[in-house]
Amino acid sequence: MRLIFLLPVFAFLAGCGINNIPTYDEQVKATWGQVENQYQRRADLISNLVATVKGYAAQERETLTAVVEARARVGSVQVTPDMIEDPARMAQFEQAQQQLSGALSRLMVVVERYPDLKSNQNFLALQSQLEGTENRISVARRDFIAATEKYNTEIRTFPGRFWHWALYDDLAIREVYKATTEAAEKPPTVQF
Repeated sequence: MRLIFLLPVFAFLAGCGINNIPTYDEQVKATWGQVENQYQRRADLISNLVATVKGYAAQERETLTAVVEARARVGSVQVTPDMIEDPARMAQFEQAQQQLSGALSRLMVVVERYPDLKSNQNFLALQSQLEGTENRISVARRDFIAATEKYNTEIRTFPGRFWHWALYDDLAIREVYKATTEAAEKPPTVQF
């Protein structure tokens, strides 16, 4: 008899959005994991890229050292699942990633000075992989922003706001990914 009474209650709760908040929270975490995955892929490619360039451009040691040091700084930032809940740690992580991006840009300028390197198959393959990885990072960031927006909207609107207040008040609003440098707001200038 109790089961007959509880069945409509369970059906109502299943269809009213009570599970949306934890579902969206998990989506935010998963999409952030994909951002981290793409950053790791880039970090793994860099040592091969640096080794290839080093063989051709030994005198450009300063640029190569900057890339290696930037990669090391990225590796020194401890990445944990709860990092997306701490804006200060997110900013530190993004700053290290921006420094690495800048060092890679300088490395590509060095490459322009060495025609033999530009035509080397190993370098071309690594450069293509790196470009693909940068695109994947951009897509992963976009997906993270979309998942964060969906989650934040759910806990700010009805009925999600009610469920957040009643059951999930320990889940806070998430920070959306933001560019960490002023240079990110300006398009690069290309001069020939």
